[in-house]
This record gives sequence, structure tokens and C-alpha cells, in this order.
Amino acid sequence: MLCRLRNDKKAVTPAISTVIITSAIVAMLLVTVVFANNYLNARMAENEFSEMQQFMQTIGLQIDDVAWTVGRTQTMSYASQFGQITFQSVTLNYALYVNSTNTWIANFTTGALFFNMPIGSYNIANNYMELIFPTSYGSFVLSGPSAPVSYVFVIERVPMNDGNYIRIVVAPSIMMLNSTVATTSYYNFYLPILQPGNNPHVSQSVTLTAIAFNVQTVNNVNEITLTASFPQSALGFDSTFFDFNSSQVSVQVPLGSCLEFYTGNVTVSLGEYA
Repeated sequence: MLCRLRNDKKAVTPAISTVIITSAIVAMLLVTVVFANNYLNARMAENEFSEMQQFMQTIGLQIDDVAWTVGRTQTMSYASQFGQITFQSVTLNYALYVNSTNTWIANFTTGALFFNMPIGSYNIANNYMELIFPTSYGSFVLSGPSAPVSYVFVIERVPMNDGNYIRIVVAPSIMMLNSTVATTSYYNFYLPILQPGNNPHVSQSVTLTAIAFNVQTVNNVNEITLTASFPQSALGFDSTFFDFNSSQVSVQVPLGSCLEFYTGNVTVSLGEYA
């Protein structure tokens, strides 16, 4: 039997078996390399997205620093391999009314900033939302001296007209302060209005520049009502996207109060400086 096996011409030659084994090893290596590369890219995208959350929160804080001093400019640079910051103008509209007659005073329209990362690079779950700053959802009107003038949150919603992304959003909100001088109560509101600047996109940077500062004063007020609407709702940037707990806020104030509404116009330039 041993002799017959040695003379069996149907057996695979050493050369052919070597080729088969080598091919199998190469195929396994290629699969391993592809898997490792995909895993590494996914972890890199996840780490980058986490870092960009902090960067977008910094932008929200810088808006508050820049908006109230005309001529002040702040440039912030970032590094991203998987995503890009964009600016969407005319995204939020806030309307101001006073007294029980709902007398219209003014409309204030502002844009918003987005860091968009394709869901092919990193994703969590469709309709996922997480608030970064402040730490709890609520009204678009925030009160107190430490209240922010912007919401910063993460949202993943697909499909949308501009692409399928997980996003970090900086959306301007309204800060309210009240004080009493002599016998008069003052209610002060602050809103940064973001508008497009120059966008050459020669670098990954965001430049904020304060170009105007305005105040509207209304005396003898007994009620203040603010409403939020969403001019770009057809693109998906609607009330559910921003997720305010209400699109209307009413503030009852003492009879004869004074209302002061401050707005700071800020241009947003992307990649203006190399």
C-alpha cells in the first residue's frame, strides 16, 4: 500500500500545494488588513467627532465673547479628516411681541453652524440627539447671568436634503436678565445674529467678526412673548431638529416694566485665513 501511495500520480505536487497555501495566506492577510484598516478609521473618526464636540462648544462660547463688541474678531482653527464645518444662513427666526394685545415689535433671523460628518465614517443611530451645552433641553430663552447664548447639540437624522450626516450644531438662543432700578423693572434680552461672511475655504478655520450692535427699547410692558420659527424647515431644519420644548415663551412682568432687546450681528467666515 505504501508503494502504491508513492506511485500515485493523482497526488498534488509540492509546487502546486505551496502555491495554494501561499494564496490562502495572502487572502487571509488581505482580509485582515482591510478589517484592521476599517476598524482604525472608525476609531479615528469617533475620536475626531468627540474632539469636535469640544471645539463646537468653544465656538458657542466665543460667539458670546465676540457679539457685544463691534469690530472684535476671533479665529479658531480645527483639524478634521472626516468632516467639515458649514454655515446655514436664515435657519432660526425669533419674533418679539409685547403686552396682552400681542403687539408685534420685531423679527430677528439668524443662521447656525454645523459640523457634518458622513454617517459612512461615523454614526450612532438615526434620530439620535444629545445636548452638549447646556446640559439639559429646555426653552430657546435661557435666563440668568451664566446662561449661554447658543445651544450646542449632536443630532443624527437621515435622510436629509443636504446629505446623510451626524452633526454637531451651534444654534443661537436668547439670554434673559432682569433687574430693578428704583421702582422700574428691566427685562434685558440678548441674541447673537449670525450671518455669512467670506468663505474661501482655504483652511479649516472659523472666523467670527462683530459688525453691529443694536438695542430696541419698549416701555410700559406687562407681558413679553417670544416665538421661534424655522425658515429652512423644508430642508429638514425644523422644530423637531432643534427640539426646543416649546416654540413660544411668554414672560409675565410687573406693570410698567421696561424691555430692552440687544442684538449683536456676527459674520461667520469659513477658511478665511490659511
